Amino acid sequence: MQPIIRLYNPGDFDALTRLWFDAQTVAMPKLMERMNYQFDDACEFFRRVVVTENQVWVYEQDGRPLGFLAIQGDFIDRLYVDPAHHREGIGQALLMKARELLPKHMWLYTHVANKMARSFYEKNGFVAEKYGVSPEPESEPDVEYHWRSNPFQK
Repeated sequence: MQPIIRLYNPGDFDALTRLWFDAQTVAMPKLMERMNYQFDDACEFFRRVVVTENQVWVYEQDGRPLGFLAIQGDFIDRLYVDPAHHREGIGQALLMKARELLPKHMWLYTHVANKMARSFYEKNGFVAEKYGVSPEPESEPDVEYHWRSNPFQK
């Protein structure tokens, strides 16, 4: 069955929160340990913030969610792929969906320590424009990335 990208529905909750938690653990194990993030915390945050403040798109294959994209306006709040399916083109497909929805400009934050995400975004034309520190309780160095269809326009 061909993969599809579709809008989130409540039946996706368990699979998406699990893949989100697992992907963060793979990408930033020291931060996850230092902050003592637990799966229950991820569920609560996903329920309270991610699905209520964003438009969430789900990459599904064979009836199973394997990644998701959460956007607010031209801001990419989250883009995560199940770690068991990294490097299969899922992140790329979600990014193409984002470009379809946001053809002129999009931006995001990621932690400086998240080398996987930074490499992915840089390979896909995002430019680091600002460095700072994420809000509490993390208070981690972060980087603000922008992608523009016309890179000479700000």
